[in-house]
This record gives sequence, structure tokens and C-alpha cells, in this order.
Amino acid sequence: MGSRPDGWWRDRAGAAARLHGDLSRLTGLDTEFVLVLEGAAKAAKLTPAATVKVVLAPGSGDDTIAALASEETVVVTADRELRRRCEQHGAQVVGPGWLLRLFEG
Repeated sequence: MGSRPDGWWRDRAGAAARLHGDLSRLTGLDTEFVLVLEGAAKAAKLTPAATVKVVLAPGSGDDTIAALASEETVVVTADRELRRRCEQHGAQVVGPGWLLRLFEG
């Protein structure tokens, strides 16, 4: 969420809901998205979507993402430490620009 300068930090639950909605509207992709929510973002009001699985982090979202990372996952993050941790589990890591381009296309 941090890659969008839309005031997400003032309404983390709202930002999570917007991201979830954007992910659920992506069509034509043979993939399931996993949206990890932590802290205030866990209060987001979400409409269930077949292509978006929501995981509520029991603690740090980064810890949860790293635990879910595997050779079969693509992780979207700009965080260098999270990138390193996920790559150690064999995940492919891309920056947020990759996902934002999917939303635009």
C-alpha cells in the first residue's frame, strides 16, 4: 500500500479494502492473490473474492509474508529486508510497480 501516495497511512483499513478490490478485479490471470493484513488494516470490510485469499497476520505482516514465501510464490514488496527473506525461501520478488501496471492494464 505504501507505493501509492493516496493517504493510506491515515486509513489503513480503507487502503486495504481498496487494494483488495483492485486485486479482485484483475481478470484473465491464472493466479490466486494472497493479501496479508496486519494491525489496523485487519479491520477492513472486504467482499469475498474467489481470486484473493486474505490472511490476517497474528503479528508482523512481514513475518507472515516471509513464512508464506516459497518457490511457487511471487511476492510484491519494495522492502529490501522482506525481499531478502522471501528470496531465501525461493520466492520471486517484484516491486510494487509490477502490480500497479497490472491495475492499469
